[in-house]
Amino acid sequence: MEKTVDQYEKALIEKTKILKECQKDKKIDSCLKCKEIIGCKIRNEYVNAVYESMNKGQGGGFEF
Repeated sequence: MEKTVDQYEKALIEKTKILKECQKDKKIDSCLKCKEIIGCKIRNEYVNAVYESMNKGQGGGFEF
């Protein structure tokens, strides 16, 4: 059975790739180790992609 990837998952995959490349360039394994974490465009776009992939563009809050 093949899983289809929607636009939100595609965006998440792309933003994850960009984030990992940034971490690799800075020789870190976590954004928490980066001095540029506050206001980082790459991290903010990644977090937004995670949120959108979870709610599929429906808005609302996180439910844990």
